[in-house]
Amino acid sequence: MIVTNLVFAAELAALGLASALPPRIGTTSLAQAHGDSANRGSGTASLKQVRRPRYRFNGARSVYRTYLKYGAPVPDDLVKAVAHTDALYAAEVKRATGSAAAEPIDESDQAYITPVTIGTPPQTLELDVDTGSSDLWVFSSHTPPSQIHGQQIYSPNKSSTAKLLEGHTWSITYGDGSASRGNVYIDNFTVGGLTAEKQAVQCAQQVSASFTRETHVDGLIGLGFSTLNTVSPKSQLTFFDNVKSGLDSPVFTADLKHGAAGTYDFGFVDKAKYSGEITYVPVNPDPGYWAFNSSGYAIGSGKFSASAITGIADTGTSLLYLPTAIVTAYYRQVEGATNSRTYGGYVFPCSSSLPSFTFGVADARITIPSAYINYAPITPGSSTCFGGLQSSSGVGINIFGDVALKAAFVVFNGGSPPTIGWAQKPLAK
Repeated sequence: MIVTNLVFAAELAALGLASALPPRIGTTSLAQAHGDSANRGSGTASLKQVRRPRYRFNGARSVYRTYLKYGAPVPDDLVKAVAHTDALYAAEVKRATGSAAAEPIDESDQAYITPVTIGTPPQTLELDVDTGSSDLWVFSSHTPPSQIHGQQIYSPNKSSTAKLLEGHTWSITYGDGSASRGNVYIDNFTVGGLTAEKQAVQCAQQVSASFTRETHVDGLIGLGFSTLNTVSPKSQLTFFDNVKSGLDSPVFTADLKHGAAGTYDFGFVDKAKYSGEITYVPVNPDPGYWAFNSSGYAIGSGKFSASAITGIADTGTSLLYLPTAIVTAYYRQVEGATNSRTYGGYVFPCSSSLPSFTFGVADARITIPSAYINYAPITPGSSTCFGGLQSSSGVGINIFGDVALKAAFVVFNGGSPPTIGWAQKPLAK
């Protein structure tokens, strides 16, 4: 497995990545630990996102979280940018007057979460659906109260179907040296009416401060490949892998929206959600990401530049991260744009005119409207905006995050061999 990962990392570097893949990779056995029969799906299921209440976007912190997620060392300038923008937000709250606390305003598309239920009777939590990881972990009754800040928790002792997976633990270490870790239970897990009756649920006994700050996110449901799962000594199957054999088709789709809640469908492809044809390209599932080759890019109405760009499709990352040369070429066309150390990435006057950005999937073209790249003001009411396209050089991997995914209908095909499909769809401007 180590040799395979190194080879794949070299392939990614050769095809447009700035450095090797992050090291957050567990050992793997793809054998079903608890049998197939109890994990049959109901054929198909649809899952709607809900808006995260009182969410406020912070561009530097969003980039910071991406570094942490992929195990990349966090640059000192970015740490300072996070401290600076956090201070700006704190000052904004202090300026609020009246008897009620100021409610943060949703000014970006980072504000959506997905409800699920765990256990018997069902306990409802709201999770971040993440195709860039393969752990299903939640805040739990085992999480220290000091690390819980408004999150709902899963209590295994309140579920008649919960069973401790003896001797199994999990741990994820992030780029700043922090970690989330805990124990593992087997329990019923339901998403959009689709139930895995013996799903590994990773209960947090410690969470990184970056997750404690995410007040209304109760954990993650990883939909990467099970090879990336971090449970030890025996890695566990993802929810998708557990229910896949019972689905009408071994797929799930993401129809994410700009400025609105999107949907995830399991087991079928809804033809009403896209136009034209779906273009499928191969996926390299080692070491567990939905990695594919983009065939190139174009900026605005400019000529399409054919060049292989290897990256991953990651619903758990908000922004689009591409090689520095591409990002620099894009922002050369944006008046007043600068790569700001103070704010942790490319920023520009909110009034500036931005070009669209197109990326290729084989012969197909997916165009991201300029409004999606004008991501959000750096603080509420600011005349300076943070860019939805940022450099991947420090992260170490090109990431087609939500800025790109919202511009397309995307099919994650878990068949053999796995593929990923992209199609155009009607877009909100």
